Amino acid sequence: MMDNNQSGYKVFIEEVGNISAFTWKFIKAFFNRKQEWKEIIRQCYIIGYQSMPLVGITAFIMGLVLTVQSRPTLEEFGAVSYLPAMVALSVVREIGPVVTALICAGKIGSSIGAELGSMRVTEQIDAMEVSGTNPFRYLVVTRVAACIFMLPVLVVVADGISLYASYLGVNLKGVLTWNLYYHQVFESLSFSDILPAYIKTYFFGLAIGIIGCYKGYYSNKGTEGVGIAANSAVVVSSLVVFIMDLIAVQIADMLGYT
Repeated sequence: MMDNNQSGYKVFIEEVGNISAFTWKFIKAFFNRKQEWKEIIRQCYIIGYQSMPLVGITAFIMGLVLTVQSRPTLEEFGAVSYLPAMVALSVVREIGPVVTALICAGKIGSSIGAELGSMRVTEQIDAMEVSGTNPFRYLVVTRVAACIFMLPVLVVVADGISLYASYLGVNLKGVLTWNLYYHQVFESLSFSDILPAYIKTYFFGLAIGIIGCYKGYYSNKGTEGVGIAANSAVVVSSLVVFIMDLIAVQIADMLGYT
């Protein structure tokens, strides 16, 4: 039993070390002057634009459900007028970034892991190395950079859609003009609410891109490894998103942003 535990700890530490080394390799390659900008833009389209329908639908349902479910509780305390402010703070500070990151971890992380895993299994990555192309810069740097650039954009879009869905939810059992709703929402939000939530989305994008690329880039065991890479990319990146969010909340609290 002890041997199994020690073996598990060893595998975990090795995995953390390998991902850290992979991240450092990306950072050095990212700040290199030679970048595949056309591929980065193409990946931004794939990762960002093509993910917007799923993110938008999820954000709409999230804002509507949060408003409808919160209204009865606030009615018990006679605080229905605070509903727009409560939803705005919840969505912008926490729910919007985390849920969007989890959606992207499921869609983008699995897609990157499966794509690079299949390229590794079919020896396309080896062929790129033989032909003199830098596969790490072309395959990894472009995808991770696109994740970093596009996740904050997706979060902003998701926040806007959620707040509009919340406005519709408020008017299901009441009457509130858009101008008044808009005023209450932005009166409740401050710079200290938006800045930490926006900054951590870049780190969420980094984590999703790095883990998806790492799992696919070093995939093995043939076609079975492609499925394992896609599955582990989703699981690990989702877990890392939660851990990073916990750390971000603690840092924001120490800096007085909460």
